[in-house]
Amino acid sequence: MSEIVCLGILVADVVAKPVNHWPEEGRLVLVEQMELHTGGCAVNTGIGLSRLGIEAAVIGKVGQDPFGDFMVAALQRVGVGTDGVRRHPGRNTSATMVCVSETGERSFIHYLGANAELVAEDVDFGLVERARVLHVGSAFLIPRLDGEPLAGVLRRARERGVTTCVDTAWNSRGGWMDILAPALPWADYCVPSLEEARMITGEREPDAIARVLLAAGVKVVGIKMGDQGCYVRSAAEEHLLPPFRVDAVDATGAGDCWVAGLLAGIVKGMGLRDSARLANAVGAMSVTAMGATAGVRSLAETLAFAARTPTR
Repeated sequence: MSEIVCLGILVADVVAKPVNHWPEEGRLVLVEQMELHTGGCAVNTGIGLSRLGIEAAVIGKVGQDPFGDFMVAALQRVGVGTDGVRRHPGRNTSATMVCVSETGERSFIHYLGANAELVAEDVDFGLVERARVLHVGSAFLIPRLDGEPLAGVLRRARERGVTTCVDTAWNSRGGWMDILAPALPWADYCVPSLEEARMITGEREPDAIARVLLAAGVKVVGIKMGDQGCYVRSAAEEHLLPPFRVDAVDATGAGDCWVAGLLAGIVKGMGLRDSARLANAVGAMSVTAMGATAGVRSLAETLAFAARTPTR
């Protein structure tokens, strides 16, 4: 049985570094590194959880192509369950070209692929109902599931006693709150990035953002703030936690790994503040290596890192 099921996008990431400018048309630019990694919010969080020692599974969709084979094999290799991964015969696996600058910041060129075909009927509730947490890793990037269908999935999970969590991605379609609002009353946790949270709520400051989301029905808000750390709030408590000091190599997937740390703390029975501090540690470790999850280590190693590493 998986303790946490991660629902959302599966993406093959082609990561290149350093990319400090886009080549002129017809020109070639050399980079020092180019690697193929697993990516996508659900995958990154699932692998991060597995590295932390939490039983995890992924629900999503890939194509009947080499990238799809790579994604399924890579998940299985690190112990993440793939029974919920569907293969689509008519669409290629989603992929992203990740261009990493010398500072570790990233720019993306993304192909939705099979993720665009993920629907509520693809969700294996046999897996969900046996889990403690259902985490939706990519609201706004699952167009046939966003909105009312996602609300229905979360409601069904909650009615069966499963804790629910919703993360977001950048929304190029607009209508941020209109898309997300149906799901919020069924989300125990909502964990957007600061910029995404600003677009969703129209507010700028973390406390004001959290008040909007709590009023919409969310029980706990977690805001990922990058080099400013994180802000977490429930009806009973709020915490602003600074980030750990590390040398960033690649920030790809850092937010997804942050979520893995938060959920690991939750299922381990940690309080909100300690879970958020663990999340900061996992997110910090993730940026110290190329790829979304290569820097994530075991729970014991992560706690040791948090104990010895200063914050900003």
